[in-house]
Amino acid sequence: MSNKIELNKYNNVWLISINCPSKMNALDFAAHEELIDVWKSFDSDQKARVAVLTGTGNSAFCAGADLKTYTMNFATTPASKFRSEFVNGYGLGGITRGLEIDKPLIAAVNGYAISGGFELALACDLRFCSTNALFGLQDSKWGFHACDGGLIRLPQIVGLGNAMEIILSGELVEAEEAYRIGLVNRIFSKEKLIDESLKYAEMLARRAPLSHQFAKETMRRAIGMSMPEALKTEVRSFYDLGSSDDLKEGTKAFKEKREAKFKGK
Repeated sequence: MSNKIELNKYNNVWLISINCPSKMNALDFAAHEELIDVWKSFDSDQKARVAVLTGTGNSAFCAGADLKTYTMNFATTPASKFRSEFVNGYGLGGITRGLEIDKPLIAAVNGYAISGGFELALACDLRFCSTNALFGLQDSKWGFHACDGGLIRLPQIVGLGNAMEIILSGELVEAEEAYRIGLVNRIFSKEKLIDESLKYAEMLARRAPLSHQFAKETMRRAIGMSMPEALKTEVRSFYDLGSSDDLKEGTKAFKEKREAKFKGK
């Protein structure tokens, strides 16, 4: 692994850090591919239960794709290659498009989360941020629009009206406003962001991994369904969990008044 993506493991929790602070943690092709490989390793590792994604330094989570090396190549690729490599390939950093990971992902946003960096945060399940965090989809200022989930995920998270304002204006959203509209779940000081994010991740890692997997799958599949069909999908998923060892352990731990020890089976 190069020094563009740093990985630290804390038992069942992975801390994944984009390490390009001189470029506000913007991803070039090498960092993009490396981050995809890290996500694949996390997804396949049965011991890994929760991931926290952040950026090194104090100024930026991620400023998106490197305009000089990634974005212009992306925008000027011939149509046939564009379809094979981008439309049918992985979005920026993998989790924005192409990788569906049914384990909890937390974005710890420590500064600017701009364009593709914002979309990386949107692709996570939870977003914690520092008081100096700034969010923006500034693509309209440069002649294009978001293409790695920003137009799709943002309205689902903050509502259509708030999403329209963010996307059409290209203006930055500060931490308190992000919290007010439901874009972020929690705000911490810069000094406490990573420690608090890891503490929360460790709590999630003690929960039932199959419950997380089935819940994420169900919520993702239910998008766009009619209410009756979505409710049927939910109860089918609940039934499928019924034969798991984790459910047996959970009910036993409840009766014995102790914390359950789940194995993901």
